[in-house]
This record gives sequence, C-alpha cells and structure tokens, in this order.
Amino acid sequence: MKFDIMRDRLLDGLNDVMKAVSSKTTIPILTGIKIDVSAEGMRLTGSDADITIQTYIPVEENGEQVINVERPGSIVLQAKMFNEIVRKLPTNDVEFEVSEQFQTRIRSGKSDFHLIGLDSTEYPLLPELSEDNQFTLPADLLKSIIRETVFAVSTSESRPVLTGVHWQITGGEFVCVATDSHRLARRKVTLEHFPSEQSSVVVPGKSLTELSKILNDATTPVDIVMTNQQVLFKTNDVLFFSRLLEGNYPDTSRLIPDEYKTDVTVNGRSLLKAIDRASLLAREDRNNVVRFTTLQDGNIEISSNSPEVGKVEEQIQVGSLEGEELKISFSAKYMMDALKAIDGQDVVIQFTGAMRPFIIRSVHDDAILQLILPVRTY
Repeated sequence: MKFDIMRDRLLDGLNDVMKAVSSKTTIPILTGIKIDVSAEGMRLTGSDADITIQTYIPVEENGEQVINVERPGSIVLQAKMFNEIVRKLPTNDVEFEVSEQFQTRIRSGKSDFHLIGLDSTEYPLLPELSEDNQFTLPADLLKSIIRETVFAVSTSESRPVLTGVHWQITGGEFVCVATDSHRLARRKVTLEHFPSEQSSVVVPGKSLTELSKILNDATTPVDIVMTNQQVLFKTNDVLFFSRLLEGNYPDTSRLIPDEYKTDVTVNGRSLLKAIDRASLLAREDRNNVVRFTTLQDGNIEISSNSPEVGKVEEQIQVGSLEGEELKISFSAKYMMDALKAIDGQDVVIQFTGAMRPFIIRSVHDDAILQLILPVRTY
C-alpha cells in the first residue's frame, strides 16, 4: 500500500473515528484504527464493539486532489499513537507506505516515522443492516433532539435500559424519552416520511452524545436505520453504528399527570438565572435543593438555605399564575437542565401538589416536555 494524503483532511477523519476507540476494550485490535485505501478514496474505521464509526475521504473534493493512490491496500494502526503522530506532523503533505510484515512508514517534511501495523483482516466487519426500516432527519434537528433528552438518562448501571433514550415510532410520530426515575425528558417530532412499521428501540445515551459531536448544525440529511440490535446513522461521509440496549423500557406515559392544580407561566431564562443564583448556597448542601413558593401578589419566590452558609430569597415576576397556592422543593440541577433543554423560551410549569411530579414545557408547543419529581424537605 502506498499513497499521499493532505494532513488536515486526514485529521478531520481521525477526529470522527477516534470518538469510537476505547483503550479499555477487551479485543486488542480495537485499540487500532483500520485504514482502507482504494482508487476512489480512503475509509477510516474506529470501534469499541458498542459504537463503530466509519468515515470516508474521497480522492478528490471540490476539484482538489486530496489523496494520490499508488498502491491500494489496508492496515490497522495503533489509534492513539497514529492520531498523535498525524497531529504533530510538520507539513500538510503526508506520504504513507506499507511494506512486508505490516511495516508502515509515515513521512512528512523531514519527519520519518516507522510504525508496526496489524493485519486488517483481523478487524471485525461492520454489521450488515437491512434498510427496510429507514427514515431521515435533518442533522440540526437530530442534534436538538439529542440535546433535549440525553441529559436525563440514568448514570447508574443498576438498570442498564435507563442509561439509554427510548426511541419509538408510532402513528407517524417519533417520540424520544429519557428518564433516570427522578426526572424525565420527552421530545416529539411529526414527520411525513416515517416507516409505516411501528418500532421501539433504546439507544445508549453514550452513543447519542458521541453522535452529537459529529453532526453539524446544518440541515444535512441523516439517514437512520433501526434493527433489533443495531442503529445506523448515515451522513454524506460518515457511518455511525451503535448497538442497542436490551430489555423493556418502562411505560413512562403513565408518569405524566393529566390534571393540574397550579399553573405558572414564566420566562424560562429569568427562572433559570434565579435558580442558578439560589443554587450557589444550595450547592454547599449535598442535595442542591431549592424551594419554589407562590406568593399572594401572584408572583413566585425562589429560595434556598444552608445551615452553614446562609440563605437566599428572590422574587420573580410571572406571566400568569392560576390555581392553588404551592410550596415545593426540587433539585436545582434537574430544574436547570430542564430549562436549558427548552432553551430560554417562556415556559408553563404545571403542578399537581407538593409531593407529585410536575411538568415544564414551552408556552408555544408541547414538542418538548420535562418532568421532575420534587424533593421532600420537611
């Protein structure tokens, strides 16, 4: 195998596939990156057995020669070392040559590296997925859906299925739900071209976080293929495979109340900042709890106190307040995460009592819904 490539383009590809490589893998070859070079271009593949990312670099892009291939071939190189070397090469022109016994020579300017590669036939093959159950979302929308839900997954492995986001397609609607059993984030999307077949999968939160880093903020289409064990995200030059979590996701629809005793409409950004300030004291207390109280004059008060540090109270003007008086306590972090997901819009917060879950959604639509369980403080 022998070829030249532009260093900056190779680095772009490495940045993507390195997100899938883990040093903790039990399969030694997966600490490496697989490089396949053909007359058309180069494929780079990284995997930790749960996530596999493959990126493609064509020989020519926008009329510019990116790769010059003399002899096609493939090799696996130790990922961390290879990435570090490419990052520090002195010029943008890089020459690769692989000789017998997978000896790999990398030259750039006056630098000349010799690496010992591995046989690429030992590298696991990509899963083959039937594309019957496929739909497409714009990259920026998919990125938003991940941002609005993935923070609520569980970090505890005691119930592995809760470390993922439940994706369901039913009746032309795409519903994404994450919960750690103390809070819940739900995002609904209605699109015209959904598979007619109903499907329900649980995508690991870790996979979605890594995918989000690769997606751009443009409306580039992302094809999504779901099977029983794998999900594949396809963009122009990246394939992102993730295994799915096994097990039945709990029925979360029954957690969402259908009647409310107190409704508050308030500016989400003002409330977020007030809770952030109150949590400065609450943070000293291990629970990070703030209290939300409705006032006689139709406004609300956010407060917190810490026996060792002191207390804070702040009144906030609301758009409207209807229903019963209320005092409720909750985790400042959970509330701030929920308000960030709704992104500074005016929000409606609906309560069914001091010890019942409450929901937060945008005034404009209920595509995004957040639910939080209160904390008992008395």
